[in-house]
Amino acid sequence: MTAHDVGLLMLVLALILVLARIGGWLAQKVGQPPVVGEIIAGIALGPTILGSHLSTVLVPTDIRIPLSALANVGLVLFMFIVGYELDHKLIRGRERVAVSVSVGSILLPCALGVTLAFWLASRHGVADGDRLPFVLFLGAAMSITAFPVLARILTDRGMHRTRLGGLALASAAVDDVIAWSLLAVVVTVAGASAEAQWHVLLTLPYVALMFFVVRPLLRRLLPLHAAAGRLTPALLAVVLVGLMVSAFAAEWLGVHVIFGAFLFGAVMPREGGEGLRQDILEKLEQVSVLLLLPVFFFTSGIKVDLRNIGLAGLGELALILLVAIVGKFVGAYIGAKLQRVPTRQSFALATLMNTRGLTEIVILTVGLQLGILDQSLFSLMVVMAIVTTVMAGPLLSAFYSKRRIERDIAEAERVALGEAPATRAFVVVDSPAEQGADVELAGALVGARRPAEVVLSRMLPYRAPALEVGTGLSGELLEMTRSLEELEGLAARVRRDDLPAPVLTRFSHDVERELGLQIATSEPDVVVVRAGAHTLADQVTGQLVTVGTLPASPSAVAVRWSVDANGSAALRAAALLAASRGLPLVIDDGGRSGRRATAAASDLARQGLIVSADPAPADALVVVGGSALPDGAHVAVRAAHEADAAEVSDWVADLPAPSPAMA
Repeated sequence: MTAHDVGLLMLVLALILVLARIGGWLAQKVGQPPVVGEIIAGIALGPTILGSHLSTVLVPTDIRIPLSALANVGLVLFMFIVGYELDHKLIRGRERVAVSVSVGSILLPCALGVTLAFWLASRHGVADGDRLPFVLFLGAAMSITAFPVLARILTDRGMHRTRLGGLALASAAVDDVIAWSLLAVVVTVAGASAEAQWHVLLTLPYVALMFFVVRPLLRRLLPLHAAAGRLTPALLAVVLVGLMVSAFAAEWLGVHVIFGAFLFGAVMPREGGEGLRQDILEKLEQVSVLLLLPVFFFTSGIKVDLRNIGLAGLGELALILLVAIVGKFVGAYIGAKLQRVPTRQSFALATLMNTRGLTEIVILTVGLQLGILDQSLFSLMVVMAIVTTVMAGPLLSAFYSKRRIERDIAEAERVALGEAPATRAFVVVDSPAEQGADVELAGALVGARRPAEVVLSRMLPYRAPALEVGTGLSGELLEMTRSLEELEGLAARVRRDDLPAPVLTRFSHDVERELGLQIATSEPDVVVVRAGAHTLADQVTGQLVTVGTLPASPSAVAVRWSVDANGSAALRAAALLAASRGLPLVIDDGGRSGRRATAAASDLARQGLIVSADPAPADALVVVGGSALPDGAHVAVRAAHEADAAEVSDWVADLPAPSPAMA
């Protein structure tokens, strides 16, 4: 290349990047995955819209050769990501449904695709000697499901935490493994030259080597990553070298580089490697999504030419769409119904399995490179890939509304919690490192009532946009794992008192709203929340306890008592805290109801509490009634809606046995 060509290449890359980002942004604005807009942006630079002359002027033929090389590197990185994000955990516990749905969604579209291929072969001049690979390739291409796009649709809607989302991910994962294996065989049959056919015999030993030799070696990266605390250049270099060597080996065997990349991703360590996986995917996205994949979209898009499609071409496109959509939908639906999946969920599963996206474009590009597809059929199949991806989101919304998704999430959490005990305290956790005392306070408020439990819940807000190419599940899984570990540490504070403490954590686009729904679903008697963290007063029907900064070592628990429902709730909470901590209780009624305060103190003293009406010491833990924390108070207790002022005799039995410190 001349210096002028190099400069022109840089300019073309800039144009491709700008159009790709604009296309992805526009796609997101209309509720579509960014990849759809980027694919269409690539097609926009091709002859379909600009014409062959203008397209060549913008991107000269000499520049397209290095662009194709960059596109192939992007393809290898993308297939590595696809393989890396497949995880057997997605299938665990759902094996029967996943296999049934995936097999149904492969067999029927594959069979229909093979039938259609016999008709298309004569129309596209496929020679008799090439008919078998053409027929097999078209059948396999019809059976593809884009796992990354499907997972992104689910995560964007919060559905991956529902039963339906789990079934869809499991089915798509099994589909990917079966479909890619089938395509590897087809591509090998179609692409192996006469001189290299014996190489194919080494394919199985190559796969065995990857799983039984390379995978154990890759596990040695985990302690190195943990020791460094980050993904070092040396670690990333090891992964990239292994990836490129695996891609070369697959190409040498006649299988194609994409299968070598996919296989290397599949053998990367999973157990204990969530941090490494997220770091690698984030690094690769910076190169792959921003630069290399848009180049791939362009090199594929310029090969799409729909100018001379004509009525005959429209007829072929209609049949291709019919086979692709109906075959995939009906096959997946039948597979789901055979496993007694409810009708609405079966429809939603079938809709999701119809998503093809970038994965289909990759396969079609391979078919074009190998000469299996001609340009006109390639163009029609690309349109099919775009249509089936675009229709997935709106159809899913029609079958599965946002309200139904929320109901499914609530049901999943209700099942996770099990049957409600006699008393349930619910702690809203925002900062686990700072809320240990809050959890212990919730345990104290349960008192001696049994059965009882303290539920710890943490809603994680979605922050920066997730990975655009991958599923986004790996990063979420990493943060979820960390969150669960932190919650388990907090739960141990009350479990040591033989008090069950289940934990809940998930991501949310609207923390306040979904937290309110979660509380309504779990039906707690007491909700404990940090002051200023949430506005839950109108969403909590039970007792609401607002906690400020608690004193580290209080000498007493003081309550500002009033003769109303909130005052009674505050007195009960203060008595429970005093009893659990072995501290004296100071009742301050402001001199408004001295006789009742004296009677209450007498009742509590008979339970072993040290009770006085003296002024509260400066270092006391102060409890007040109501939702707001006034100056000098540490805990505010608002009674349950429609609760009446209760006498001490109504709840004095809830107090635990006197602490040794008070005996």
